[in-house]
Amino acid sequence: MTVAFQGNPGSYGEIAALNALGEGRDIESRGYPTFHEVARAVEAGEAEFGVLPVENSLMGAIHQSIDLLSETDLHVTGEVIVRVSHCLMALPGVALEDIRRVASQQPALDQCTVLIRKHGWQPVAAHDTAGSAKNLAQSGERDLAAIASSRAAELYGLNILQCEIEDEPFNFTRFMILSRAEPAPSDAPHKTSLVFAVRHTPGFLVETLNELRGLNLSRIESRPRRDRAWSYLMYVDIEGDARDPRVAQALAGVLRKASYAKIIGSYPAAQGTVG
Repeated sequence: MTVAFQGNPGSYGEIAALNALGEGRDIESRGYPTFHEVARAVEAGEAEFGVLPVENSLMGAIHQSIDLLSETDLHVTGEVIVRVSHCLMALPGVALEDIRRVASQQPALDQCTVLIRKHGWQPVAAHDTAGSAKNLAQSGERDLAAIASSRAAELYGLNILQCEIEDEPFNFTRFMILSRAEPAPSDAPHKTSLVFAVRHTPGFLVETLNELRGLNLSRIESRPRRDRAWSYLMYVDIEGDARDPRVAQALAGVLRKASYAKIIGSYPAAQGTVG
């Protein structure tokens, strides 16, 4: 079973991919350069599933991924929440005092500012966390360190100098699992995700959201529409299964009132975290 992710082996996306379908599954993880190519790989049948990060507990929504959810015909079939624990790594034999620069993806650098400023290191932005570790291993630069997962250090033969270097310990990224097929029915606790737009009329957004009264909304966010200036899409996560009569009735109400609406998926909610 193939699961596509964005980045290099050892990225947090790969950790999500390897844990996306539960334990005991034979999973081949396959990395792609961009979120768009992850979705395209699933659409083209190159991968059965794909994982996209949609929000981080510290940095907020990941808009590139969220926009893709409304633009593809893929279904969200599940979610996985990854504990992000950053490690500082360098070539074997390099000590902390040898480091002058540190490379990683910009969000990871932003999440480790206390350590970086303490040592006066120059931050170097990279395409992804595991990619910075891979590049370091290939470059042989002894004044350079990388910030990535412990798995990345293991894969690329780097020495971990320090772990859990993030400024805030409660750092989690939520990934959605995408597939061409809808998820099989299950009795597990569910979430339902939808996106909709309403007419630009006073009170109409409130009226539409009122259809969801009595349901718990775990996320609600507006995003600009790419095809229409100063118009917005509303992304909503509901706690509940679309097959539940209360949820189904609420969704039907939104679909009636919205000028555009799409149910992205109704899927088992993540139980706990990985990583």
